[in-house]
Amino acid sequence: MTVTSSSHWGAFRVSGAGTGLRVEPRPGDPDPSPLLGNIPAAHRHRSRVTRPALRRARAGRGYDSFEEVGWDTALDAVAESLSSVRDRSAIFGGSYGWASAGRFHHAQSQLHRFLALGGGYTASRNSYSLGASLVAFPHLVGARGAHDVIRAGTDWPVIARHTDLIVAFGGIRTANTYVTPGGRATHDFRGHLRRATARGLRVASVSPLRDDLSPELAGDWLPTRPGTDVAVMLALIHVLAAEGLADLDFLRRHTVGGDRLLAGVRDRTPEWAAGESGLPAGSIVDLAYRMAAGRTLVTVSWSLQRAPHGEQPLWAGLALAAALGQIGLPGGGFGHGYGSMGDVGGGSVPYGLPAFPQVRNPVADFVPCALVADLLLRPGEEFDYDGARHTFPDIELVYWAGGNPFHHHQDLNRLRRAFRRPRTVVVHEPYWTATARHADVVLPVTTTLERDDLGVGRGDTHLVAMRAADTPYAEARDEYDIFADLAGRLGYREAFTEGRTAADWLRHLYEGWRVPHGLPGYDEFRARGEVPLPGRREDAVLFAGFRAGRPLDTPSGRIELHSATVAGFGYADCPGSPTYFPPEPAPIVLVCNQPATRLHSQLDMGAVSSASKIRGREPLRMNPADAAVRGIADGDVVRVHNDIGSLLAGVSLTDACMPGVAQLSTGAWFDPSAPGVASCVHGNPNVLTRDAGTSRLAQGCTGQLARVEISRHAGPVPPVLAYEPPLETT
Repeated sequence: MTVTSSSHWGAFRVSGAGTGLRVEPRPGDPDPSPLLGNIPAAHRHRSRVTRPALRRARAGRGYDSFEEVGWDTALDAVAESLSSVRDRSAIFGGSYGWASAGRFHHAQSQLHRFLALGGGYTASRNSYSLGASLVAFPHLVGARGAHDVIRAGTDWPVIARHTDLIVAFGGIRTANTYVTPGGRATHDFRGHLRRATARGLRVASVSPLRDDLSPELAGDWLPTRPGTDVAVMLALIHVLAAEGLADLDFLRRHTVGGDRLLAGVRDRTPEWAAGESGLPAGSIVDLAYRMAAGRTLVTVSWSLQRAPHGEQPLWAGLALAAALGQIGLPGGGFGHGYGSMGDVGGGSVPYGLPAFPQVRNPVADFVPCALVADLLLRPGEEFDYDGARHTFPDIELVYWAGGNPFHHHQDLNRLRRAFRRPRTVVVHEPYWTATARHADVVLPVTTTLERDDLGVGRGDTHLVAMRAADTPYAEARDEYDIFADLAGRLGYREAFTEGRTAADWLRHLYEGWRVPHGLPGYDEFRARGEVPLPGRREDAVLFAGFRAGRPLDTPSGRIELHSATVAGFGYADCPGSPTYFPPEPAPIVLVCNQPATRLHSQLDMGAVSSASKIRGREPLRMNPADAAVRGIADGDVVRVHNDIGSLLAGVSLTDACMPGVAQLSTGAWFDPSAPGVASCVHGNPNVLTRDAGTSRLAQGCTGQLARVEISRHAGPVPPVLAYEPPLETT
């Protein structure tokens, strides 16, 4: 039998079961994701967690072996640990992560509802992907404007019809657009790009990597040193102002701080920016003239704000677009994240989507997600965040479901030390990830292929009936059933379940959502496999209402190129206007971007991800000139190191990396099994990234860049043990 299902990288069809499972793209998807190829091999992989497991010893989380136990024993242990925590702020409900694409079996929603009903928990705030953006943009364009910038933007069909030039700081990369939280039934990104290119759209990709420019787009690669984009932006504003090309009327009527901006760029000449960025001064001048000659969209990728002072490229990019004066015009103005995620510019529906209902968390304590290690290591200490001082609570118990911080977080050796401090760590996982290995109790959970659900993402075209394609693996259980049983042990099962089974909830959520839209009943929906989303639109123009006279919800009602609020915080690392902070020098700057062969670390053992490895390691790309002076040849295993850690990777030489820059994607499963050789023998770059926030304003993730040295690894190459279950053998 063939059934429908979905993933964060798209809807698909499934047939067969077990090791014979087969996956095919959803009919009607014009450009299905190649990541679907990872699913079959991962489905019954040896790294699956078969039964509940308890750590044998608790002295060195991450090295110990585990003993498998029965469900009652494991749930009793978890319930007892939860009951022993009197101050609920001492429970950290982490669960940052993607996990299932389903709307009901969404691990984070399940965990947060369970903990909130039980008395509350310390929560994480924001995301690793958008830590600086989610805090900075409300100060610049207001809360509503920030939502529109981050979650919507001008739609691609509008860009395809109207835009002459896209200036893409960080590029526009096709691989990222296959991914959307909740999935996407119709991948139409490359079709939009082809139509735009055919009409005459050009792109200037400002990036250290040539292939950050999608091959469907006609354009130019403007290579710049990592961390110097703000210098180029300020120099472009300088040229626009000096040559009479800036829209002074727009700056006067629609912004606060436009005069301060123009005064501040008088000495930010193209020659100065060339010295900082490596981009020739003539190229900067030429780009400024091209921008002023037609309808231009300035877009800043998410990657640029995942670096020290990540707030600044957002602010400077917005200022550059404001100086052009095209904000609010079809196809012009500003954008954030085109090529970073599949739903940016991907259309929208004017209503909410079905979701497992949440309840208010009684605990007010929180931590920005990029400060998780600080939370565990620095109890009682204070931290700055968005103009206020907060205190880290003393965490006794960490409960993690649906995420892998040993993928997302920086300085993994520091995170290991942090995970040793709480009294108890509970993790739900289908696989023996590094996070599961650092737990005390590991509970095996089903995957999306082993349960029913509802699949749909932001800007999607269809709601998909996700049908169970196989029985649960070994003793794996649904998260909902686990939390229901735990809630029963703790005395609030009825409040958690509301008397419904998982099947009841799916019917309830769908029926309550579909009635206003005139869609078929639940049984017919499941038989069909999907229903189209009515009322979907693809004609949004970012800030069109603002340009027409509707004020923003900023203190001034205008775009705040100078924020008196932020200036009043007194943060030296984030002043009240866009500011350039020169990056630290380094032998090699390592760009730690998103992988093209998987979503983050998910299904790293799948066929597509495995095929990209070099001698079993994550591939590192570097410029041939940098390799030659280090005696490195294509295909070598290299040791990448700095004062934080070290790793082994396989080398691929390419001139797609500018000299002085290497690239290593995130997501190789963390493998510290040979500490005498490297911190990770598999190639996880977060053993090299510094665990520090973007600034005191946002405290966002800074894991995009690392400053490293690279040398040829001459000794024996240790095996990769990341996928081997850490179970006690007899």
